[in-house]
Amino acid sequence: MHLLSVRFSAVLLLAVLVAACAPRPGPEVLDTTPLTILGTKVVTVYVATTRQREKPDSNVFTSARGRETAYAAFEISIPPPHKAGQIEWPNGPVDPATSFATIQQSVLNRATFAQKTAARGAAHRPARTLVFVHGYNYNFQESLYRLAQLAADADIGGVPILFAWPSEAKVTGYVADKEAVTYSRDALVDLLTLLAHRPDRGEITVVGHSMGGWLVVEALRQLRLTGRNAVISRLDVVLAAPDIDVDVFRAQMAVIGPLSPPMTLLVARDDVALSLSGRIAGERPRVGSIDIDDPRVQEAALKANIQIVDISTLKASDPLNHDRFVSLAALYPRLAEGAQPGAGHELRRAGAFIFDAVGTTLSTPFGLVGRAIAGD
Repeated sequence: MHLLSVRFSAVLLLAVLVAACAPRPGPEVLDTTPLTILGTKVVTVYVATTRQREKPDSNVFTSARGRETAYAAFEISIPPPHKAGQIEWPNGPVDPATSFATIQQSVLNRATFAQKTAARGAAHRPARTLVFVHGYNYNFQESLYRLAQLAADADIGGVPILFAWPSEAKVTGYVADKEAVTYSRDALVDLLTLLAHRPDRGEITVVGHSMGGWLVVEALRQLRLTGRNAVISRLDVVLAAPDIDVDVFRAQMAVIGPLSPPMTLLVARDDVALSLSGRIAGERPRVGSIDIDDPRVQEAALKANIQIVDISTLKASDPLNHDRFVSLAALYPRLAEGAQPGAGHELRRAGAFIFDAVGTTLSTPFGLVGRAIAGD
């Protein structure tokens, strides 16, 4: 066997073993628990999902594909000893003093979802909505608590919305997950259209992680092809470790065109998960692991009006170096304090950069602006 094949097999085996050893939270963590302690932060996460409900009146979502988009809301408490970038999963019975806990939940329909998210957005000034599209190998509760953690750490003070597609939540489910995101394109387009037509003119930041990045770009492409340019103009798009073939991405962006503010790509050359993905796809490089030192990448970023930021300097919490965007969200409150008055999207620039936390400004939890991106 070729040496590269041996190395690839060893890394893939390591990834499978790591995933197998880590306990996966089951739907029991979504059972409501009374909140009886002080000092917790409570985050309300709204959900639009193409997963199928286990029962019509239940917020337990399976990996099966729903015939229609389902809607829900969850209030999740963050424990006082919470460490930024982490999800404190319960070890045994849920205890809000030490772990994340679901303290309230409700089944929504499309109309109540639209009403509640609009009302919550109107209650915050400036109005801000964060739509999170999770990646490959997530179960529902993992994606829900991940967004709760991101919202709590970044202290976005707006409306966190999870778009949950029916991942198999298995390391071996890569192909099935790719088909599941394809199945979910129309539903994401519908969600973004619904949000963009709200009367408030607040920010709508869309963050797609990993395979969820492919889904976000496909939704943008569909919006452009169907003439919904007004929807696209409301969106601030961030792709974190996007699992997209480089040539496919180039073709997608040829249809979508330049965005304002520029689309942001958060990349890392040492992302093992994307290296594995590229090998599975027949040695096709992924956008999320491109080399920003390559002059061709720098030229392409400027031409397409895309901001590419290498975040390899940030700490990853997983052994595959695939979740560094979580650390970026945790930095947001501190970095936002240093923002100059008026700093925002107008300062975000296209090009290829290396993230440097010293002096960097974040206009949104994942949108980098200002002079202090190294390499500028």
